[in-house]
Amino acid sequence: MKKNKEEGSLQLNKRPKKTRKTHRLLKIFFPLAHFFFFLLLTIICFMAKNFDYSVIYSDDDIVVLNKRSGILIAQDRYDPDAPRLDVIAQKEFGKLYAVHRIDKDTSGLIVYARTAEAQKNISMQFEKRQVQKTYHALVYGRPLWETTQIDLPLLPDGDARHRTTIDKKKGKPSTTELRCIGNCGNFSWIEAKPKTGRTHQIRVHLNSTGFSIVCDPLYGGNQKPVRLSEIKRNWNGDEEEERPLLSRLALHAYKITFTHPTTNEEVTFVAPYPKDMDATRKQLEKIYNVNPLEM
Repeated sequence: MKKNKEEGSLQLNKRPKKTRKTHRLLKIFFPLAHFFFFLLLTIICFMAKNFDYSVIYSDDDIVVLNKRSGILIAQDRYDPDAPRLDVIAQKEFGKLYAVHRIDKDTSGLIVYARTAEAQKNISMQFEKRQVQKTYHALVYGRPLWETTQIDLPLLPDGDARHRTTIDKKKGKPSTTELRCIGNCGNFSWIEAKPKTGRTHQIRVHLNSTGFSIVCDPLYGGNQKPVRLSEIKRNWNGDEEEERPLLSRLALHAYKITFTHPTTNEEVTFVAPYPKDMDATRKQLEKIYNVNPLEM
């Protein structure tokens, strides 16, 4: 405070005015702070995102997930400590009950029950072969058949490499319906509907017809990845810098239909292709005008 001699009163000191430089700094600081806040938030959300699966559907009785290739859906007897989808998903959904299996290297639909009652109901549907399953696969070659049915008995863990083998004496009856849904040069899209649920059934049955799934490490002799430079004419990219479109087993659990354990209504779920398989589909469609999602 200071004393005004003329008026004989006390006055508060006035706060100094902000300089133009301070204004400029504030104009720069606040937008930057806002930008970095949202950048940090984006990074945190990205790191928290689950890349092992996406949720197709969930309610109090069931969970339907679209899993990535390369992750187990239940414990493996040869590698009990390997990452498992059921353990990972339980962090989001609580206890899950297995009702069926798909191969580790296969991407796509997997259904879990959330109650013991739902597990019993859906497992019985699988046992009675009331569940309709549809897979999409990309294979090497061009089948002469449009549709065919394979009935060959399969024996899991039938050789030294733990592969499923065709064994007419010890194998279990196994049936797969196959449909060629499009030819794309040296490749073909195949729709497979297994009527039984043997380990690696589609892979073995397809191989028995002379066609192996792209990048199948167990049943395919050719594990060469799919590259754009090899399917597109006049490709002008750098071969040393090129990344494969697809370098893993090209088998996807695309669709499943069953009866809901509580509502008793028939439900159908579809899993979109993962990025690598969808990128391959798009490139092949551009060149050959074949889209397996529309066939």
